[in-house]
Amino acid sequence: MDITPDEMMVFCISRQIKDGETVVQGLATPLVAAGYLLARLTHAPNLYFASAIGQAMCRYPAPLGLARIEALWLDRALTTAGFAKVATEVLPTLRPKEFFRPAQVDPYGNTNNIALGKNYLSTGRQSPRIRLPGSGGIPDVTTFFHHTSLYVPRHSRVTFVEELDVRSGLGYDLSRSLGNGPVFLVSDLGEFDFFNGKLRLKYFHPGVTIAQIQARTGFPLEISSQVCETPLPTPEELHLLRTEIDPLGIRRLELLSGAPRRQMIREILSQET
Repeated sequence: MDITPDEMMVFCISRQIKDGETVVQGLATPLVAAGYLLARLTHAPNLYFASAIGQAMCRYPAPLGLARIEALWLDRALTTAGFAKVATEVLPTLRPKEFFRPAQVDPYGNTNNIALGKNYLSTGRQSPRIRLPGSGGIPDVTTFFHHTSLYVPRHSRVTFVEELDVRSGLGYDLSRSLGNGPVFLVSDLGEFDFFNGKLRLKYFHPGVTIAQIQARTGFPLEISSQVCETPLPTPEELHLLRTEIDPLGIRRLELLSGAPRRQMIREILSQET
């Protein structure tokens, strides 16, 4: 069965979802959205979706798209609320599942989406080496969420680091009482948990070796004693993803950058309009 890394990630995300849960979709996260939709069409038909797009709560989610994604979500919303209310009232009450994409992650699940440039805040430097998009509500919700997960579309030593440049998302920290840390991480190379609060490899994707994963990780990996190859999706799951959930391949944008990504965006928009 010919399966691409983005498809493997979607299937891994889908398998983390249970029926009847509330799941949160962030901005520009088509891999996660595809995983939620796959779960809903297979084993979890009673999902509720909380979307960062319009801060909406939806029962019937929108299909993946680029040109009209805001309208699709807002048209289907059961209710909407402002960002501050969502972060301080709605999410603490619902305690949903959410997947975050970190620019950096350390062995204990702490994350950085603020900037790259070692200790620029503490040393008084005026600007970082690279300014990242920002953390949104991650600093808030990681103090009380119990079911956060992480996903990394391009597994590399740039992302998996021994020490963060800036910490903007709370992982496992024995010196603090807040937060529980993430419970799961999936990359384009494998699946991980956080056994005793530390990242541990549980599955390697087809065609990937443990040695390759370690070489692209910036710290020594914990390896499960039962580590094995990631289970493949069923033919039905693959068909649903490719033909109903994301026939335009929008999920693949998260694995691309630069010119290839711009070209794919143009191609998708030309097919949507």
